[in-house]
Amino acid sequence: MNRVHRIDLPRVVLLGRGVLESLADVCSELGLKRPLIVTGRKTYHIAGGRAKAILEEGKIEPEITFCSEADLVTVDRVRDKARSMSADAVIGVGGGRTIDVAKLGAFRNGNLFVSVPTTASHDGIASSSASIKGLGRPYSMKANSPIAVLADCEVIEKSPYRFTASGCGDIISKAVSVHDWRLAHKEKDEYYGEYAGSLALMSSQLIMRNAQLIRERQEEGYRTLLEALVSCGVAMSIAGSSRPCSGSEHLFSHTLDMIAPGSALHGEQCGLGTIMMAKLHGLDWMAIKKTLQTIGAPTTAKDLGFSRDIIIEALVKAKDIRSDRYTILNKINLTEESAEKLARDCKVL
Repeated sequence: MNRVHRIDLPRVVLLGRGVLESLADVCSELGLKRPLIVTGRKTYHIAGGRAKAILEEGKIEPEITFCSEADLVTVDRVRDKARSMSADAVIGVGGGRTIDVAKLGAFRNGNLFVSVPTTASHDGIASSSASIKGLGRPYSMKANSPIAVLADCEVIEKSPYRFTASGCGDIISKAVSVHDWRLAHKEKDEYYGEYAGSLALMSSQLIMRNAQLIRERQEEGYRTLLEALVSCGVAMSIAGSSRPCSGSEHLFSHTLDMIAPGSALHGEQCGLGTIMMAKLHGLDWMAIKKTLQTIGAPTTAKDLGFSRDIIIEALVKAKDIRSDRYTILNKINLTEESAEKLARDCKVL
């Protein structure tokens, strides 16, 4: 109980329609005068260009750089650009890839980071972790939480719905990750933070409760999803790790990334894994699957274009992805035969 960790939380969180217009005010409030904007070529026309104009109208002097890949080469290019212009912050305007690159670039340079997501595809918009290619491991690494998050519903509502459904899959998966965390506490005496776990679990429950509103693309549904994504980022900061939001279902997703990279979105894979891991935990996996179907998220291997062999290989190998992360997969130790039975029982195959 003598464990000490630092909790860094966003100082400003703005959710709602038109909040992008407050970007200059937020930066001024935080004392930021020369930020670097990281955005994508497409997202520049959606929000990146507007963000630059808003800052300039507010007498702030931004520069801009483009992100096409979430890899270390791009992170280093962002760092070099930020140093050359003496940036005091990095602002990520875009989807998960752009947010992660901007976040890690800011962290490694010692800059503040501002998150301006254009999609709601996963919980990285407010978390202290970043998923980048070329790190020698398939899972996220530690960075810093954003000092501010501006999630504009008007922008996010215009993104392809597939990203929204993916974000829901990522949040619903916390129903499993929290149980994995509790299991590690019970069987391996690992630290468990009840507050962080409860916050992540509540986020999952709220998305399940509001599934129909999200599917109907109502503003209330989008706001609930964005609040849940931010809350999960906060849960990880409180826990001092990704434990409350990443368990066996994420290990399954990370393994798929290694076996069949680029085949599906992160949250889609996590949602699929959640169905099967929930069954292993003795949870109501059928309710989880039904909720994902209501939202319009994939619930079978066929939905995502994965073969039987890929699913079974991912289930068997997932426990070995992170030796430091004890989950239900370590306790059950699936074989090819039991993995196939699990997938077929859950009608994933």
